[in-house]
Amino acid sequence: MAERKPADEIVGKLVVTKEGKRLGVVKDITFETRSGELIQIVMTSPTAYAASLNLEKGKSKEFLVPYAAIIAIGDFVVIGEEDIR
Repeated sequence: MAERKPADEIVGKLVVTKEGKRLGVVKDITFETRSGELIQIVMTSPTAYAASLNLEKGKSKEFLVPYAAIIAIGDFVVIGEEDIR
């Protein structure tokens, strides 16, 4: 799992698969209030490829990506596509 980073360092970053396919942009992060455990990232501006992945959608129709799918956070948020199917 990715190392811990402040939320403001993740919000606004481009989400890509480890194969380099663009998925969208991090809009927010959801977490368990009691434990602080990160649950998922809320992704906006989804690409057509992201729409084809059958990702869970939130109340506002944004795409939700399980936080456990994140491999690395740097210039981009990199996720393992096999972890979101």
